[in-house]
Amino acid sequence: MLRIAAVVWIVLATTLAGIGLLVVVATPSLAGQAQLLIPIVCGAAIIVAMPLSYVVARRIARATAT
Repeated sequence: MLRIAAVVWIVLATTLAGIGLLVVVATPSLAGQAQLLIPIVCGAAIIVAMPLSYVVARRIARATAT
């Protein structure tokens, strides 16, 4: 299950970081502080993706176990 979680984490962290990046760049009030906010948002996305990837991997493992 750890291998599944790692693969899911790679995809999920990238997706969440991209969403956060778009929010920072597309919001005019945040765009001025983009140099500070982009690394924070991407780091937060990496951290948030860890438990989420474990949950998704557990569901995948349960669905494929027969």
